[in-house]
Amino acid sequence: MSEVLIVDDDHNFRETLRELLSDAGYQTRIATNAEEGIALLQTTTPDLTLCDWKMPGGGGEQFLKSLQSEGLLTTMPVIILTAHGTGPNAMQAMQLGAYDFITKPLDIDLALATVARAVRHMELQREVEVLRQQRFRDSSLEDLIESDEGSKPQLIGNSPAWIEVFKNIGRVAATDVGVLLLGESGTGKEVVARAIHQNSARSRRSFIILNCAALPPELLESELFGHERGAFTGAVAQKRGKFEAADGGTIFLDEIGELPLSLQPKLLRVLQEHTFERVGGTASIHAAVRVIAATNRPLEDDVEQKSFRADLFYRLNAFTVRLPPLRERQSDILPLAEYFLARYAQRNQLAATGLAADTVVALQNYSFPGNVRELEHLIERAAVKAGGRAITAELIQEELAREKSAAPGIFDAQAAEALPFHEAVARWERHLLEQALKASHGNKSDAARRLGIHRRLLYEKLTQLGMLSSSAF
Repeated sequence: MSEVLIVDDDHNFRETLRELLSDAGYQTRIATNAEEGIALLQTTTPDLTLCDWKMPGGGGEQFLKSLQSEGLLTTMPVIILTAHGTGPNAMQAMQLGAYDFITKPLDIDLALATVARAVRHMELQREVEVLRQQRFRDSSLEDLIESDEGSKPQLIGNSPAWIEVFKNIGRVAATDVGVLLLGESGTGKEVVARAIHQNSARSRRSFIILNCAALPPELLESELFGHERGAFTGAVAQKRGKFEAADGGTIFLDEIGELPLSLQPKLLRVLQEHTFERVGGTASIHAAVRVIAATNRPLEDDVEQKSFRADLFYRLNAFTVRLPPLRERQSDILPLAEYFLARYAQRNQLAATGLAADTVVALQNYSFPGNVRELEHLIERAAVKAGGRAITAELIQEELAREKSAAPGIFDAQAAEALPFHEAVARWERHLLEQALKASHGNKSDAARRLGIHRRLLYEKLTQLGMLSSSAF
């Protein structure tokens, strides 16, 4: 029978948890704070510990640090339980070696499932160790030898879906593993990439960003790997590429699904060997760079259609973080809106305004297809119109109605006739771009082909019409 140590200062919660675990078939031991729990571990070896994050006399942070210093986290998983379920706390707990992080009040089924998973994980780890020891005894030495920049990013929100993102950042940041960020446009992929970099050992080195869809293939190769003087027309001097600039740091490759097939083997080589040549050069250049890639497309489909190399996909996909759309984290809408409003006031040296009570309901009743980026722009536009007064639900509804009138697939030719020529043309161009992007499921290369224009021109038009944001989200 597996034994679980419960470390919590709340007597009623502690006893309720003890009863739940006993009914589920676990033996339990009790400690009221981190110091008492650490003392108990000198005389007993439980299979798992459930520890509160904040307690008088020492909480979860102290408990994890003590176990980490004694090397006990590899032999006993720790699940943090807390009523202070903030993202930064979750990320810190995971970085300190916690197995998982669960918020109070407990979802009983989730808590018991997590306990069972952690215990099973420990059992499997012990089985592996037994097999390893058996193999060591049965193998010869020869057999064993043969086999053997900037400010902190703002990650706003404490919804369960967003806390999962914090936990994954905590798990992967301290490693050197490549990361693939998946999520719809506007969900915050660049912000998460920055957070991974800032919490890694590479944080003092460069964080370089490159959008793989923003340049034609011939220029993209030069941006990635650099070029030698005279490598092509216009190459009047040697140029360092992004990989050289990111040496020792992190490179964030956004819209990786748009990387041309011709460049994919070169990127794979960098990931595998950490070497490359500049365009027009022959000397191999070494760059120890961590790659974080992002896409809003299912790359598995591109692999199946032979437009994305399978070996590159599996290399990039070493660790995946899925970013939930805003509609799956409704409880984060208010703190995000307040953050964007305060930031707008600070940037424009204005007195901070607030949100009227009915505004929150109006925001939470909207699905935000553009995700966090759309919320950010909505709040800024509303703040301008509010003119220093509180933002009302009526003002939000007016802005949302304005967006809806310009939704994809809608073009009012009669209304356009009353507009100045350039504005009418801009509306028609927006309509064509939206239709092409919708038909291509957001694939900008495919959208450009459908429109019969170069991908670079597509990006220029998206930028001109405000459809391509430079926001971190």
